Amino acid sequence: MSALSKKIVLITGATSGIGKACAESFAKKGCNLILIARRKERIFTIAKELEKRYNIKTKAIILDVRNYQNVKKAFNSLPADWKKINYLINNAGLAKGFNKIYEGEISHWEEMIDTNVKGLLYVTRQILPLMIANGKGHVINIGSTAGHEVYPSGNVYCATKYAVNALTQSIRIDVLDKNIKVSTVDPGMVETEFSLVRFSGDKEKAKSIYKGISPLHASDVANAVLFCALQPAHVNINEIIITPAAQASSTQIYRK
Repeated sequence: MSALSKKIVLITGATSGIGKACAESFAKKGCNLILIARRKERIFTIAKELEKRYNIKTKAIILDVRNYQNVKKAFNSLPADWKKINYLINNAGLAKGFNKIYEGEISHWEEMIDTNVKGLLYVTRQILPLMIANGKGHVINIGSTAGHEVYPSGNVYCATKYAVNALTQSIRIDVLDKNIKVSTVDPGMVETEFSLVRFSGDKEKAKSIYKGISPLHASDVANAVLFCALQPAHVNINEIIITPAAQASSTQIYRK
């Protein structure tokens, strides 16, 4: 039996990419899952598939993490047995647009800040008190190499991921005496719907980002998240930076 069997894992942005891959990885280990996402048509299908395939329990919640009152309501209304959350995977995030700062779309900035920073804060604010009451827990934030090094036209997206990095470090200090671990997994180029969202559905532009390289898969990042979760009680993985072998930095990429 897995050391994670029957543990409760809450994953935001669980219907695609890294979030969906994390759901699959933790389900394989026998975890019960709280899956958070905006897309109604996907969330219940994924939850039912995982229940059937891995004989686990799931709770699917349609929720936009940008709305604090709805976040608060959703978690306050969880049944008592679902409030014993062992792992929080703060995955919900996105990039919108790829412009110089003086040409940026304000609506894109607001969506990134509201999702990547405020959404993470809203969810964490509600879940940490539950973990403190339970006497244990582990917060794993999905950051980015963009939170360590900026790149041309990355401006606001990079700023949000720098914020995630800073918040991860700050949260760890704040809960140091609460038996709660805090980690961040920061991937480089991962082929998911990320670029499709950034370029507003332009498939050719999205595909060109990964031309000539073998990018990370969502499952690669999920494996890193699982590695953090599987450590013994006395070990905290503070940070994992994971990139394709062909990516040395945000701007240094070898394309064949």
